[in-house]
Amino acid sequence: MLFTSTRGQTPALSFSDAVATGLAPDGGLYLPETLPQFGAADLARFEPLTYAELCFEFLKHFATDIEPTTLRELIARSYTTFSHPDIAPIVRLDERTSVLELFHGPTLAFKDFALQLLGNLYGHQCTMRGQTINVLGATSGDTGSAAIHGLLGKPGTAIFILYPDGRTSPLQERQMACTGAVNVYAIAVDGSFDDAQASLKEIFADQDFRMRHRLSAVNSINLARVLAQCVYYLYAYLRLPAATRAETEFVVPTGNFGNVLAGWMLQKMGVPIHSFKVATNQNDILYRLFTTGDYRVSSVAPSLAPSMDIQVSSNFERFLYLSLGRDAAKVREVMATFKTTGGYKFQNFDRDTFSASRCTDAQIPGIIQSVYQRYGYVVDPHTACGFADLAKDRPSLILATASPAKFPDTIISAIEVEPKDPSLEALKQRPIKKYLLKADAASIRAFIDSHGV
Repeated sequence: MLFTSTRGQTPALSFSDAVATGLAPDGGLYLPETLPQFGAADLARFEPLTYAELCFEFLKHFATDIEPTTLRELIARSYTTFSHPDIAPIVRLDERTSVLELFHGPTLAFKDFALQLLGNLYGHQCTMRGQTINVLGATSGDTGSAAIHGLLGKPGTAIFILYPDGRTSPLQERQMACTGAVNVYAIAVDGSFDDAQASLKEIFADQDFRMRHRLSAVNSINLARVLAQCVYYLYAYLRLPAATRAETEFVVPTGNFGNVLAGWMLQKMGVPIHSFKVATNQNDILYRLFTTGDYRVSSVAPSLAPSMDIQVSSNFERFLYLSLGRDAAKVREVMATFKTTGGYKFQNFDRDTFSASRCTDAQIPGIIQSVYQRYGYVVDPHTACGFADLAKDRPSLILATASPAKFPDTIISAIEVEPKDPSLEALKQRPIKKYLLKADAASIRAFIDSHGV
């Protein structure tokens, strides 16, 4: 299978080359040329599989340039670091409300599902091609630590993670800046996540620099991220009660749109998921898009759910491309207008099976308290956003995107309970090593020039 850019102005690549490239040279994002289709017989065959087995059966349709035995081994290795035997367990709170726990990986966030695998894919590529690789990413909180832990100590790699200084939780920062690994560079920039992501995209657009440093991306602009995340939607769908499976809505806390896009893409592959709710925090560009059809940037307000403090959602471009029938010229027009004016008003916007909700900082502690009092269940601030405005006419499966232990201050304030995790407690004793840089491409390029492999 080959992968094409959403902007249609660069040659199609194999899976491994698209993963290594990250952002397409024309500024677009890679997607499969075609989406495989899974019917009822496929779903019945998938149902008894373990998580790793299911991941292989799914990804073999895309990673066609990796020998199947090798792909199976890379996938199996990626999920040995998860602490729960089900990898992605479903917790039923009542007859209409369930939670898909996606925080049992090594950094206690849903990003581990893709980034443990991506780290192993990068390691495999370095070995097979005899080359080093420099990995660059921007994070609003969880992506950075998950990416770092996917590449810890892997030979031939260096990883540079940009994050907004002072705008992640203290424990999220420690997960990035306290590893002690010599190939890890935690870079605190003086701006928002959107500032960091804009610098990252500018750097990837510099083809000479990208090629010279063999630069690759770990943000959800990397197609491997989205494809790997499709698997937990498939796994969850197959484990829902048969009687309610066809009517269950997946509720997804999201900022960069990559998480919910993965589920929607799986739906387009024939898996009959009923619908998706995009659950935003007070930085609500996606809520405004799916309720008004107006995609428009406003200022980023730091929140209790910092991983969602985003205004420019990278993966929206993939949704746009697919929903426009793969019209790359129209995508270029929309994205150029958005870049120039900070907004785009869609006429007759097709929401497909999406709805949206919004949750403010004033609401989050009350939701945490309500869920705890009603169910004895503790949710982190991002997952709390998913409990806002749940559908009354159908069951909801809420994606729990991070462990509450990563946000103890908010949890203690809401319910006077301190959530803990041994891995996070150990981090509190380690020194922080971070690099302070301006949020501009020139400063970051100079740093990579000095520290890259």
